[in-house]
Amino acid sequence: MSLQEVYKLTDREFDRIIEMAWEDRTPFEAIYIQFELPEKDVVKIMRSYLKESSFKRWRKRVHSGVSSKHLKKRSVEIKRFKCSRQRSIANNKISKR
Repeated sequence: MSLQEVYKLTDREFDRIIEMAWEDRTPFEAIYIQFELPEKDVVKIMRSYLKESSFKRWRKRVHSGVSSKHLKKRSVEIKRFKCSRQRSIANNKISKR
């Protein structure tokens, strides 16, 4: 039985968790709020999904002193990233430039 089946995740949810975990600016707390998966379960998913060398690099990056993966360790200068080209959504319609 795969981890995706164990956690009862759709393909889209599974991919999103991996994407969020890979991003430095997304804290584990955000993954927990959205998917109810604690950090240890996210680590299990990443371990099963990534090659061993990639997993080791990711873990080292996540647990380094400059990591922003934990809200309590995060610097106050780090804010949510929003691309200047990202469109804003109002009334369920994408606004035009």
